[in-house]
Amino acid sequence: MVRKSIKTNFIIIPLKKHLLSILFVLFAIGLVLFSRSNLTAAKDGLSLWMTSVVPALLPFFIACELLTYTDIIDVFGKSLGKIMRPLFNVPGEGAFPLIMGIISGYPVGAKIVTNFRKNGICTKEEAERLITFTNNSGPLFIIGTVGISLFGNTTIGLLLFITHLLSSLTVGIIFRFWKFNSKKSLPSKAFSKDKKTLPSFNNLGTILQNSIMSSINTIIMIGGFVMLFSVIISILNNTKIFDFFTIILSPLLNYVGLPVSFAKGLLAGFIELTNGVSQIALIPFKAISVNIIITAFLLGFGGISILLQVLSITSTSDISIKPYIIGKFLQGVFAALYTYVLISNFLPLNFDIP
Repeated sequence: MVRKSIKTNFIIIPLKKHLLSILFVLFAIGLVLFSRSNLTAAKDGLSLWMTSVVPALLPFFIACELLTYTDIIDVFGKSLGKIMRPLFNVPGEGAFPLIMGIISGYPVGAKIVTNFRKNGICTKEEAERLITFTNNSGPLFIIGTVGISLFGNTTIGLLLFITHLLSSLTVGIIFRFWKFNSKKSLPSKAFSKDKKTLPSFNNLGTILQNSIMSSINTIIMIGGFVMLFSVIISILNNTKIFDFFTIILSPLLNYVGLPVSFAKGLLAGFIELTNGVSQIALIPFKAISVNIIITAFLLGFGGISILLQVLSITSTSDISIKPYIIGKFLQGVFAALYTYVLISNFLPLNFDIP
């Protein structure tokens, strides 16, 4: 009697190669399975975008676009080169995205730096240095939304904004050594040849149209990210994935004396900044300074949502996203450290409940 061997064929899928495809399929399945809660999350995301993001950012986007038609970038380059080069190893023009990024918020700094690279104002290496510390959360969000609305205290908002700014500059100084031996920036003449036409009453209509259209494209992109990540967080909550990671993080949190309730806020903030900060700020805890320090880290890091927004902007150029990721993590760490130091050494900044 001859026995026939039975062969079993296994389908092996290379995980690394198909990881994104698998995630996209799971996302589509999640949309179908949790359609009701996802619809609510999408509406909330769009409402947040329309009521908060658009009014706060769109005017700044338009203003930044209009300013690129003026001589202000040249003025920054000539007057601040002696400061920006020794401190951050970037041309003086880099002060423009730094200042506008601080005033406006995410992702204005990344957009300006990318435009700089496209217009030949800086080299690839200088653009990568710039993007690590010029893309920041703005004072309107930190002081207004986080400080006043969430924590109910203007001083907390000011504290978080100061440490956010200090940590940003610290990262900029550290990254001055990024690809240190690369060539210096292009001569200013290289930019002047391709420079946009200066504004006049003859071309004012065209300049306004171009600036508004470019800004609207960016703000719509941001709206898509806000809605998308609102839905993703909804799916993660419905599938109990957040609960699973909460169980994993709970021993570590218990070890440092923190309630497990901080786990969900940290995870949400790692994915999307606004949702995470909202959860952390509202956790009832007598040592409220802990809430503030964790919030400082999340504000500095920015979250995956903002990271992907920046990637969608920089992908139109040759700027690498790697230094940005490292820089934002370091900024989160330094922001938390500076916040801890100020709270520990200045009694008026200690908000802990007796």
